[in-house]
Amino acid sequence: MPGPRKKTRERERVAELYSKLIAAPLVKFPAKGLEAPMQQGVYVIYSPKGEVLHVGSTPSGLLGIWQRLKNHLHRASSFTKVHLNNNGAILRTGYSFRCLIVANHRMRALLEH
Repeated sequence: MPGPRKKTRERERVAELYSKLIAAPLVKFPAKGLEAPMQQGVYVIYSPKGEVLHVGSTPSGLLGIWQRLKNHLHRASSFTKVHLNNNGAILRTGYSFRCLIVANHRMRALLEH
């Protein structure tokens, strides 16, 4: 079981990553294609009004954040099925995302939570 100092450092690291994530550039889903990091990380999807719709991470997948966002665009995610009525293409109509590369699996999970 980790000691209190380790937990405090971990909390501080997650807070630092969160600050970086919310400061990351906001990118609109393009009409065609997609540019996003092909590394593991965490991402946030926003409605056209700027509301947070989904926070996700890349627990697996060789092509990282790019692959997960493509999955959402192409109806290959529960988020798309449940919240977008199985219409991932709607993301190309003013929705946006921001993301942060996070190599450590535990840090990705904590930041996503």
